[in-house]
Amino acid sequence: MKNQSDGQNFKTCFGKNLKRIRKSKNLSFRQLATRCNIDYSDLSKIEKGKRNIQLSTLLELSKGLDIHPKVLFEFEFDSTME
Repeated sequence: MKNQSDGQNFKTCFGKNLKRIRKSKNLSFRQLATRCNIDYSDLSKIEKGKRNIQLSTLLELSKGLDIHPKVLFEFEFDSTME
């Protein structure tokens, strides 16, 4: 059960970081979605932690934001297992 909770927490943290980066670049959902060829409603779900993404989507997001993919993972996350 902890793993499922951790997975959801990770997606939420990832989404918050994505939103922070998008806003720092003054991009709307639609603008970033267009740059990444991703539907803007899917982008919203990613930012809310409701969508599990593939590596190809991760790469498209980083290209659309003009950042290295690793920047999308620069957030605090405690993955300590009990």
